[in-house]
Amino acid sequence: MSSDFEGYEQDFAVLTAEITSKISRVPRLPPDEKKQMVANVEKQLEEAKELLEQMDLEVREIPPQSRGMYSNRMRSYKQEMGKLETDFKRSRIAYSDEVRNELLGDDGNSSENQRAHLLDNTERLERSSRRLEAGYQIAVETEQIGQEMLENLSHDREKIQRARERLRETDANLGKSSRILTGMLRRIIQNRILLVLLGIIVVVTILTAVTFFVRGH
Repeated sequence: MSSDFEGYEQDFAVLTAEITSKISRVPRLPPDEKKQMVANVEKQLEEAKELLEQMDLEVREIPPQSRGMYSNRMRSYKQEMGKLETDFKRSRIAYSDEVRNELLGDDGNSSENQRAHLLDNTERLERSSRRLEAGYQIAVETEQIGQEMLENLSHDREKIQRARERLRETDANLGKSSRILTGMLRRIIQNRILLVLLGIIVVVTILTAVTFFVRGH
């Protein structure tokens, strides 16, 4: 389940980075391009909200004792989503202000607005870079975990194979031991039979000797 959450997390980081980049471009676009860009950003904001909903559902399925860390991350992502929506509204308002200042010939205010937008864009790019770096770090950690799991599975498979080989050797040894014991029992039985036969022969010989001796007297 955590792997699904991390997958949504990476998609959210990439998507919000794209949204941030596009929001910074909205005020500088011509009206036609701006309209298309606004529609595109609105669509991506909806996609980001859907990702947050999926992540929220995944967090609810996590056992309570492990849910705290993911809940904190969700709160951070929701705050980031709210910030993106606010920035998007500001970019549209800023574009309207620039058009008005241009029509009124207010160059001073326009320059100040441009400087403010440059500062805002710089901050957005920095946030976007941090999000991409965080997403990359998550991807690296996920890859490392996957590699460790594969190595553990490989070790377990080798252990199982060695255990099977030991079982085969044990079965072979048991088979040899069984054959040896069977041979020993057979020889013991043969020896006992021989002893019984020898005893009978001795007894018969003694009785025969006694009989001849008695008849002789």
